[in-house]
Amino acid sequence: MMSGKNFQGLKEQAEGAAKDAANTLGEATQDAVNQITDASQKAIDKASKTAQDGVEKATGQAAEAMSGLGKKCGFKK
Repeated sequence: MMSGKNFQGLKEQAEGAAKDAANTLGEATQDAVNQITDASQKAIDKASKTAQDGVEKATGQAAEAMSGLGKKCGFKK
């Protein structure tokens, strides 16, 4: 049969191990969150740039179309 002292020691070791595991998990989780945040930000930046390029291209095409329409209607020479 185990004495109370040994049991207390085991309990403290188990609690210590649990805390260490929680700390390690917490750090790993924070790293994962940081990586996900970075990846998300890069994806958002890329999507924003792609959208901006698309808007500029569409704006350019619209300007050309208006210019062409203007020429057809005789507004521009």
